[in-house]
Amino acid sequence: FGIWKGQGNPDRGAAVSACRIQLVAGGQWFSVKRQQSPARCYCGCSLTAPATVRCVHNDVTVPDFSAYRRQDVLDATASSQSSSEARKGFSYLLTATTCVTAAYAAKNAVTQFISSLSASADVLALSKIEIKLSDIPEGKNMAFKWRGKPLFVRHRTQAEINQEAEVDLSQLRDPQHDLDRVKKPEWVILIGVCTHLGCVPIANSGDFGGYYCPCHGSHYDASGRIRKGPAPLNLEVPTYQFISDDVVVVG
Repeated sequence: FGIWKGQGNPDRGAAVSACRIQLVAGGQWFSVKRQQSPARCYCGCSLTAPATVRCVHNDVTVPDFSAYRRQDVLDATASSQSSSEARKGFSYLLTATTCVTAAYAAKNAVTQFISSLSASADVLALSKIEIKLSDIPEGKNMAFKWRGKPLFVRHRTQAEINQEAEVDLSQLRDPQHDLDRVKKPEWVILIGVCTHLGCVPIANSGDFGGYYCPCHGSHYDASGRIRKGPAPLNLEVPTYQFISDDVVVVG
């Protein structure tokens, strides 16, 4: 391709004294001079720039990421089926790790939320009750109010201690030895709420000389264990400690 500059029409063989054609090749200009001759035309070219442009670069270094790839997928020509088991194992491990981490985070969040709903330390301090044991004669039971519930403190006689210690555990609905329910054999501390429907039993009553619930006829012994009636469990033993031989703190 070029630009014709001169007189006449060179395509029809018109005689011209001189003409100049400028060609564009590879983004550069070339000058072509055509002169008249009786028998032939001579063309002269003067190149002002290189005639070729390199379009392919073979000296570029392609990065190699083989060090970052797993050993089982290094071969690019191998079928994906050959490494499917290894890839699935990695996916399963990643999924399991994510689930365990999420479950642990959820557990902590729920625990903190539930802890925020519990009573504060000052409220729990007020929920304790201090009882002077010398005010309770031997063989008697005294009732106190603790956290809105009746609290039974019983001063047992030696005969009651021996009787409850000899009970056959196989005969009990809720098997529990007497020594597992007391810290000192002569003192029994119980929450006075029947385990059937929540009634308040009567002390020193019933077929076993312990406690009797008049609502549905549950009988407890002097250790607070269910012996007869519909109640499924023994009377609950609260948390308590003896701070001296004469004082006990419940709660």
